[in-house]
Amino acid sequence: MLSHLIRAALEGRIIVLFLSVALLIGGSLVAVRLPVDVLPDLTAPTVTVLTEAHGLAPEEVETLISFPIETALNGASGVRRVRSSSGIGISVVWVEFDWSTDVYLARQVVNEKLQLVGATLPPDVGRPMLAPISSVMGEILFLGLTSDNADPLELRSTADWLVRRRLLAVPGVSQVIPIGGGVRQYQVQVSPVKLAAFGVTFQEVIRALEQSNANTSGGFLLASGQEYLIRGVGRIASVDDIGETVLAEHAGTPVKVSHVASVGVGMAPRLGVGSIDAKPAVVLGVLKQPGANTLEVTAKIDSVLDELEKLLPAGMQLRRNALRQADFIETALTNVEHALRDGAILVVVVLYFFLASVRATFITMTAIPLSLLVAILTFRLSGTTINTMTLGGLTIAIGALVDDAIIDVENVFRRLRENHHKPPEKRRSNLDVVWHASNEIRPSMVFATLIIILVFLPLFFLSGVEGRLLAPLGFSYIIALFASLIVSLTVTPVLCFYLLAKPKVLEWEGEGPVLRLLKRGYGPWLRVALAHRWLVLAPSAAALAIALAALPGLGRAFLPEFNEGALTISAVTLPGTNLPESDKLGSLLEKRLHTVPEVLSTARRTGRAELDEHAQGSNGAEVDVRLKLGGRPRHEILADVRKAIRGIPGMVLNVGQPISHRIDHLLSGTRSAIAVKLFGLEMPEMVTLANRIEDEMAKVPGVVDLSVEQVSDIPELRIAFDRKAVARYGMRVGELAEELEAAFAGRVAGQILEQGRTYDLVVRYDAAVKGDVESISNALFDAPSGLKVPLKMLAKIERRAGPNTINRENVQRKVVVSCNVQGRDLGSVIEEIRQRVSSGVKLPDGYYVTYGGQFESEQEARRTIGILSLVAVAGIFVLLYMALGTARLSIITMTNLPLALIGGIASVYLTGGVLNVASLVGFITLFGIATRNGVLMITHYQHLISEGKSRAEAVFQGSLERLAPVLMTALTAGLALVPLILAGGEPGNELQAPMAAVILGGLVTSTVLNMFVVPVLFDRYG
Repeated sequence: MLSHLIRAALEGRIIVLFLSVALLIGGSLVAVRLPVDVLPDLTAPTVTVLTEAHGLAPEEVETLISFPIETALNGASGVRRVRSSSGIGISVVWVEFDWSTDVYLARQVVNEKLQLVGATLPPDVGRPMLAPISSVMGEILFLGLTSDNADPLELRSTADWLVRRRLLAVPGVSQVIPIGGGVRQYQVQVSPVKLAAFGVTFQEVIRALEQSNANTSGGFLLASGQEYLIRGVGRIASVDDIGETVLAEHAGTPVKVSHVASVGVGMAPRLGVGSIDAKPAVVLGVLKQPGANTLEVTAKIDSVLDELEKLLPAGMQLRRNALRQADFIETALTNVEHALRDGAILVVVVLYFFLASVRATFITMTAIPLSLLVAILTFRLSGTTINTMTLGGLTIAIGALVDDAIIDVENVFRRLRENHHKPPEKRRSNLDVVWHASNEIRPSMVFATLIIILVFLPLFFLSGVEGRLLAPLGFSYIIALFASLIVSLTVTPVLCFYLLAKPKVLEWEGEGPVLRLLKRGYGPWLRVALAHRWLVLAPSAAALAIALAALPGLGRAFLPEFNEGALTISAVTLPGTNLPESDKLGSLLEKRLHTVPEVLSTARRTGRAELDEHAQGSNGAEVDVRLKLGGRPRHEILADVRKAIRGIPGMVLNVGQPISHRIDHLLSGTRSAIAVKLFGLEMPEMVTLANRIEDEMAKVPGVVDLSVEQVSDIPELRIAFDRKAVARYGMRVGELAEELEAAFAGRVAGQILEQGRTYDLVVRYDAAVKGDVESISNALFDAPSGLKVPLKMLAKIERRAGPNTINRENVQRKVVVSCNVQGRDLGSVIEEIRQRVSSGVKLPDGYYVTYGGQFESEQEARRTIGILSLVAVAGIFVLLYMALGTARLSIITMTNLPLALIGGIASVYLTGGVLNVASLVGFITLFGIATRNGVLMITHYQHLISEGKSRAEAVFQGSLERLAPVLMTALTAGLALVPLILAGGEPGNELQAPMAAVILGGLVTSTVLNMFVVPVLFDRYG
């Protein structure tokens, strides 16, 4: 069939050239419009359920809200893990589904389950809400709204009602979360003493305000041929309107709200604060929708921000550079594109030096743009984005894309010259020569390409993050390589016919100076090797034995470290620390960070924003740090950062990077590389055990950013109702509890419209009532008889302690001890941690430890790749058997695999000695490329023998004739990777550099040894 394809291409050569030009134009237009992102979409189908609990303690939140929701969702179809965090006044439940689940179906499943569980939740808590759909890389932008003169209320109102609303209207934006400033409220602060003096109850105040804040309709008035709408305008419009609201009548005089309460505009109790460069600000986190083009969305946001800057009140400024994922994407993609460009240039240089012909070089090079553009069009059809992984696959493939064209051009040119020098009567037509020459090497090209495609198949069986990350790389590599095969069977023969089948070109019989020099040196050494085969086989076997012995000593890691040009620092102080104190410590942290020269800006979020799924207590802060790249090495900057922030009193710090943090969170639910999860029943016992685990982990070299999840007890003021006393006054505990919540936490009695904006109208006791324990104890509550009863007569009030946060996973309480790794490989660190924890910490019955984080994914990926690689090797043998016809020749060809392994392992040692998933993919690629060279040589030996030459003559002549294509394919594949290796520390190249190093090292040993070992083995056993 493929021979017919070559014939059809040559006969319809004008059409082939036309289609090629159309592909170049159309593919280029599609390429500039494809969605661009930093990484493939790593979002696991996750649904986040948020429930506001109006100040309930974590234990009540866990029991009344989180546990019922978890229980309902754990049995749902497709759910693989349920996690929850119960904090002060908020429950967050993360429901993670199988990777194959459609996220919209997952949300439907969760919604249906919530309908069932909703009736069991307390009536006074908020309705469970689903957070907007967003990707794990969704936080694409952090903005800061600052002012030197505006008060916090004005700043936050501008952020909420101007900036946030406009940004939410941008296509591709899923959520905008503001934190900081002050949320504006209309506040009615009631005096219990004045209530008693006027004989009014607290509930009457709430009801009066609820009933005095509404507009109504009176239908229509028809008069004089016109229709008038009758409106009853009764909404509260000002503070004076609130004060004039009548509550009751006392001694013939109306009692108004102003008589029993102070009314004004104030700040809602703050859950979190924001800061930019250690100055107060409203920080807005912008999240994108999954699949949205980050660069396009960011460009649209920038356009909107340009307009908003003109509308901001005087003195306010927008700080756009707190964190911009688009900057990292542009830098990363530029670096990968430069590696792609530089690799292509090196390929051109290699081809010209070997072919010594501009025409032959041009024909061969056409395979690169055509193959790349076919891959781009395939991305478009399959919905794949342009990202560092797809571009990385194309970059790694860049040298291999010309391999088939090299083989075809070299063989066609040689056959055309042979035909040209025959007597005129024995010559065949040039078209016939091109067809036979291309058809002659077609089997080896096809089988070699199929072998490379086969060895990449394990990537498509990887699950989880590693599968989502590496499958696009394999996909782009395979598509480009397959496209290069089609090009070599169609476009290359056509161009050979047009450009090489010219008498003037065919008169030239010489070879390039590089090739002549190589053949002159190779021939004598090959004769020595064939005469003394053990001089070749014994050193090769020894080198392989050394490499295999060194393999167990390699370190292990999941992924190479990214270089994102930004840091995310998690800073947690002692549980129970109030927000103002945490804000002071956070500001100190920012100031210390700015002592590091490379720090350009900092954006801090302390506490939490309303309905933010990344809820944290008032003692927690997250600081995003933007760095200036291009100066000192990254590890020196990180060391200076850790040194600068070390020693802040009571603060536990974790230094990571934005994307790396989110990948860690996706893998283990924590933002660290290693997470030791302790499960149990009683929180005090779990905290004690977690601290012991931390002590053992601290002894392990390489462990940094070690911390125990902050679940320590915080002080509580516990009000335990005395049921007998409550009954004595004719009261009900439930009603008293609701009034207690309204009195101290506040009750929303309606909304006030103000210039198109709505603000809550909140009723509570005045601040003096909550001034201290004594004031709370003496707070008056209404009995049905009209008595005003002090709270201390109705309940026992005592100081207690309770957990600040309760985290759960799969309906079990957990405490996490987490750390990062520096200066050692991940695998050896986790093994030592396991040993120390198992020997140094004795766990009581009902308590157990699991280990989570990157190493879990590394082990799973290594196991999957290892098993499937064995299957791929078996598949290679089958393909070789089909191509060569005998098992013996297939085995001889496969000697390239161990020969390549020698250089691959050596390159891992030379580049840090750590074997990660990227390196494993490099070995996969290497095995395919190395096998191709063996196929080329042995099939040519067979061809020469079929022409009547002896085995010895075929081996010597065939090795010399195949020296050029073998060296060209190896050098183009290898040298094209050099730019990637040299720029391995640059953003965007972190994953590709280890692959490239393995491929290059393996190609060096497999190519050099292949030129001697395969001829020797074929001469002896072929």
